[in-house]
Amino acid sequence: MVTASNRPRTYLSQNDAIMWTIESDPLLRSTIVGVVVLDGAPDWDRLVTRMRHVTAMVPELREKVVAVPLHPTTWRWEPDPEFDLSYHLRRVAVPAPATTREVLDLARTMAQAGFDRTRPLWEFALVEGLADGSAAFVMKAHHVVTDGIGAVQLATHLFDLEAEPSQPVRPPSDTPVAGAPEIHGIAGHLREVITHDLASVVGLARRALPAVATDLVRAVRDPFRVVADTVRTVESIGRTVAPVVTTLSPVMVERHRDTRFEMLEVPVDDLRRAAAAANGTLNDGFLAAITGGLRRYHQALGAEVDELRIAMPVSLRTSADDAGGNHVTVMRFLVPVGVEDPDERIRRLHDIGRRIRQERSLPHTEAIAGALNLLPAGVIGTMLKHVDFLASNVPGIAVPLYLEGRRVLRYVPFGPTAGSSMNVTLMSYAGTCCVGVDLDTAAVTDTALMMRCLREGFDEVLALGVTSPA
Repeated sequence: MVTASNRPRTYLSQNDAIMWTIESDPLLRSTIVGVVVLDGAPDWDRLVTRMRHVTAMVPELREKVVAVPLHPTTWRWEPDPEFDLSYHLRRVAVPAPATTREVLDLARTMAQAGFDRTRPLWEFALVEGLADGSAAFVMKAHHVVTDGIGAVQLATHLFDLEAEPSQPVRPPSDTPVAGAPEIHGIAGHLREVITHDLASVVGLARRALPAVATDLVRAVRDPFRVVADTVRTVESIGRTVAPVVTTLSPVMVERHRDTRFEMLEVPVDDLRRAAAAANGTLNDGFLAAITGGLRRYHQALGAEVDELRIAMPVSLRTSADDAGGNHVTVMRFLVPVGVEDPDERIRRLHDIGRRIRQERSLPHTEAIAGALNLLPAGVIGTMLKHVDFLASNVPGIAVPLYLEGRRVLRYVPFGPTAGSSMNVTLMSYAGTCCVGVDLDTAAVTDTALMMRCLREGFDEVLALGVTSPA
């Protein structure tokens, strides 16, 4: 087991505050789900003991979000004095003869249910009763608790690397790892928020002053270059916050709360090899497969489309960040869908990805989010609902995992649609790309057709990696 960081978080970041505010609209909920398929059901008592230990070691799982007095756009974490593990950890059985389909339907229902905001923002369920003797562990958490990479890091507390570890999980100690401090009374809250504001100003000054000093020196030596750099930064910020008022897809237009979870699998090495054949990365191959599938879907419905607008998380996580917390920003950009040649599509996507990672706005995303938080939530929500689709590639785990002696067969991630037509999330596990697809069934009216098109999109990309016979 890995112990958690001793650096407690206290406040939601500006990016997290946006997620927290806009989900007053149920279409914009920021719920992430992991469906772990096991080769059998672990012993319930042992699982409860493990979760007691995990919640003692990971303070994020014992904390709730509360409003900050006099700060309408600021929220902080506080320990839940009434934390009840039995509310967050549940044991359910699906009607026989159950398959993975019933597990996905249960996970979808859990995701749509939202959270009780007076409690910590996570719920886990052990699902038993599958016809083939397997079981599932469904993990649901709010995106402000952790991002995809953080969820993988948190998994190191929950899972083992061997079926019977030499040091089995121990009951929690009397002194759990400290989290956010508890504040008492109005005076305490006021002192805390004043301290927070002062620390924010000081932190901003510390980060900005070296850059300002450097820029002043550069301005004296090369004033024209400084002006040009400033213009490029402003242009980048403009692209980041540019309003979106229409969807580009002519068929994936409607939105509602009902969704459907689907999944598919692709060998990691095969996808990486295929992408490399076009001088791309695994992420380029992933996006090329999705865009190829979307082209097929539109063509099957009699529609032609050249480009679609994607929203994709860009990780800002560093080695100094602990496992919890959300350390991503979401970038919106156009991707080629009308390009039929998968090789050419990968090359174009690689160039687009390089440009996005070099956007000058990235270091300023927290400040940008702070400005957006001053806008009515409906304004941001309207922009999100005109994004065509979301995609996310989460670096996963290369080795097999075990939960109380039961082997993990699959680890499938599902991200929120967040107002778009669908979210396609990939996480690698033990040599397999596990791809979870969250479909808004008002936007994607034929989910079976979409899944067939996505599989064909992956197949055409994988074909690039097949060595031609001599």
